[in-house]
Amino acid sequence: MLSKKISSDSHGQDSSYFMGWMEYEKNPYDEIHNPNGIIQMGLAENQLCFDLLEKWLGENPDALGLRSSTNGQSLFKELALFQDYHGLPSFKNEMAELMGKLRGNKVKFESDKIVLTAGATSANETLMFCLADPGDAFLLPVPYYPGFDRDLKWRTGVEIVPIHCSSSNDFKITSSSLEQAYNQAQKLDLKVKGILITNPSNPLGTTLTRPELELLLDFALAKGVHIVSDEIYSGTVFDESNFTSIAEVVNDRTQEVNDDTSSSLKTRVHIVYSLSKDLGIPGFRVGMIYSQNENIISAATKMSSFGLISSQTQYTLSRMLSDEKFMKKYVRKNRKRLRKRKEILVSGLKSAGIKCLKSNGCLFCWVDMRSLMRCNSFEEEKLIWKRIVYEVGLNISPGYSCHCSEPGWFRLCFANMSEETLHVAIKRIKNFAELIHRENSVILKPKQVNNLLLSRNFSRTRSLTRWVVQLANSDEIHLENGR
Repeated sequence: MLSKKISSDSHGQDSSYFMGWMEYEKNPYDEIHNPNGIIQMGLAENQLCFDLLEKWLGENPDALGLRSSTNGQSLFKELALFQDYHGLPSFKNEMAELMGKLRGNKVKFESDKIVLTAGATSANETLMFCLADPGDAFLLPVPYYPGFDRDLKWRTGVEIVPIHCSSSNDFKITSSSLEQAYNQAQKLDLKVKGILITNPSNPLGTTLTRPELELLLDFALAKGVHIVSDEIYSGTVFDESNFTSIAEVVNDRTQEVNDDTSSSLKTRVHIVYSLSKDLGIPGFRVGMIYSQNENIISAATKMSSFGLISSQTQYTLSRMLSDEKFMKKYVRKNRKRLRKRKEILVSGLKSAGIKCLKSNGCLFCWVDMRSLMRCNSFEEEKLIWKRIVYEVGLNISPGYSCHCSEPGWFRLCFANMSEETLHVAIKRIKNFAELIHRENSVILKPKQVNNLLLSRNFSRTRSLTRWVVQLANSDEIHLENGR
């Protein structure tokens, strides 16, 4: 007999988000060896600044060689031996400094309020264990990162209740959507313990506005729940002035009024951060929790023993992060390269008649492909996605894998490939769009049109298609997007 966890399908591995990855791994694109293979546009990796990182490592061999920067003595034995759960003080100090710098030094972070974890995945799950019991719920704005179904639910038993956001207001969080989600949880007899947001948003690529953050804080106080703000993309925002961390809003509020409400607010907000996206080193497994709740810090520190960051990794990265000149240059160039790469994708898609949600950060675009769909349904979205993966040779993430409330949206990553490969991907999308438009255009004889109008299926057909009738010649009628 095996455990129920093994037989559970709550991991989410069968999601189209992961299925696309598996298809890519069977047939990965290579410019020389496999030019017809699948291009990976479903992986949010930042590969645009490896040259800067590798140059720094080459110029600072002591950091990788685990030698002291002051006397050159080997630190191998010291770092190889047992380290306590709290991590290296020097590394925590540098992480706190980095978080402040990426937020324009508008708020100061304290290293003793940091818990180190093996990536943001571990940080988010640890917070679920600290804040909720099995069967409790967290509210998440949709669309959300598909991996949260695994990270937040699989081992913890926590349930996710969606906060439905709409394209009509660019997927912004509203008071009514929050209340509806909360009420839905109550109808399901679920105790709401908190809200989890990603800021900047995965998959939207947008930053939350200050009014949205104020709304969330008011809601959390009114309902007596927590807020987890996953800010792992904070260093990818193209213009730092466009990013407001929830820590800044909390700081502003508590400075204005220092009372019980302010104290409650501080202890209800928790931030997740990682170097995976900003530095492009997900393989190093560096994540962290920042919280002003002493009980959370204590419990999370104990839990971190199940997923520590190696002391060797901490030492090397603390050396890199402490190099102010290098980090300033890195952050500036990283933002510049990300902005350029995003503009290439947006411009290329626009030339194919495909729009993107206006965004200002992250490693991907939220793409509106409703113009390629014959009808407004998730079944049609799935058909489009399958054709893009298997026929076009692009692994992208469909909106339904992100639990989007509206069919026709897709997430396309742009920072995990060369510029040349991105242009190949754009060309494939253009060709596919042209093919779809040709397929959705038919030529009917007047007699065929008459039969269609008289058919029992006319009302159904009309409801699924957009009719633009044009007289092609005396014998034919051209129907755009008709069937």
